[in-house]
Order: sequence, then C-alpha cells, then structure tokens
Amino acid sequence: MENFLPIIKTSPLFHGMGDSEILMMLKCLSSKVETFDKGDYIFYVGDSINSMGMVLTGTIHIIEEDYLGNRNLLSSVTNSQLFGEDYACDPTIKLSVSIYAVEKTQVLFMNVKKVTTTCTTACKFHTRLIQNLLAVLAKKVDELTTKIKHNSKRTTREKLLSYLSEQAEIAKSNRFSIPFNRQELADYLSVDRSAMSNELCKMRDEGIIEFNKNKFELVRCSE
Repeated sequence: MENFLPIIKTSPLFHGMGDSEILMMLKCLSSKVETFDKGDYIFYVGDSINSMGMVLTGTIHIIEEDYLGNRNLLSSVTNSQLFGEDYACDPTIKLSVSIYAVEKTQVLFMNVKKVTTTCTTACKFHTRLIQNLLAVLAKKVDELTTKIKHNSKRTTREKLLSYLSEQAEIAKSNRFSIPFNRQELADYLSVDRSAMSNELCKMRDEGIIEFNKNKFELVRCSE
C-alpha cells in the first residue's frame, strides 16, 4: 500500500492528513488493491456495493447502457479520483450504471461503512474523513449538474460550445485538452458521433475553434 501513497495522498478524501494517518485509515477501512485489464467491468448495473474505489493507475468510465448497447458516458475517472462512493453509502440501492476499465487499471477499494465506525487505532481521523467524503459527494453533484446543463442544450453545436467553454474555464485558458476521444465525447454529450464530427469541422471552418485530436482552442464566440 505504501507504494501507492504518493497517489493516494493527493485524493481530496485524505485532505489534511499525514502519511502515517492515511496508512492507519487505509487499514481501518479494510482497503485492498485490485487490478483490472482493459475492457474489464468493475461493477455492473444492478450490483450492490459497500466499497468505494479510488483509481491508482489507469482510467475507468462510468456509463449507462440501453438494451441495444447504446452508451451514455457519465464520467471518466483517473488517478486519485473516487467512484462508487455514493452507492456505497447505501448498499440497499442497486447501481443504475456500469463501470469498466478503459485501460489496465489498478483500483483501491475502501469499505465506506467503516468510515463512520469507531476503531482503536485511527478513530480521531474519522471526523475529518467524513467531512472530506461529504465534500467529494458535493463535488460529484456539481459535476452531474454541469453535465445536465450541457446535455440540456437543444443542438449539437450548443452542447459542444457549452462543454468546451467549461473546459476553457477550468484550464483558465482558451487552449486546453479534454479527457475524451471523439466517440467518448459524443457519448458524454449524448449526440451522434458523425453529426458531432461534422459540427466540429463546421465550427473550425467558421473560425470558432481549432482542434487536433483531444487538444482544442476556442478562437471566438459563436454568433
């Protein structure tokens, strides 16, 4: 576990804790590391879980899939980011999403129930851990609200501009990279990939954006 400490300590879940405190909490939470190959499903729709995961290496996607296999990409999770914490807080609620590894991925699993259970070694850190977990959950709600804002736009262009403008704001620059390839971006915005690609090319031809793979530049606002 110590080998992953440089990654784990950057997670907001352990904000304000020292190395020794984090290691004690990991023991308290019955933590374990598992490895998943590319394409492996970590959780399926309908699963009940009691542990949240933290990506140590690699990337996972959280998706919705319909009966025909159409995907709606809800979130991409990478190093030191958490997933499943909302469902793990109440194991009686079954997952409405699936979670899979986009590439070879190592995940740290932690038992959420033990976050609020006192222990003899690290209980004085539980209050901070609970506060940090609540902050993580609040941020996840904000991210979901932002995604709904993008997808509520009527046209593919409006959805793209909403998302790209948000990424520019996060990067504090009109030049930025996004965490998705073309298909993943289409899945995230719930649009057809071909239609989206056509719209991106039109926006480039109109001088609104420049792009190369996942690198973008917002040149000017759309009229």
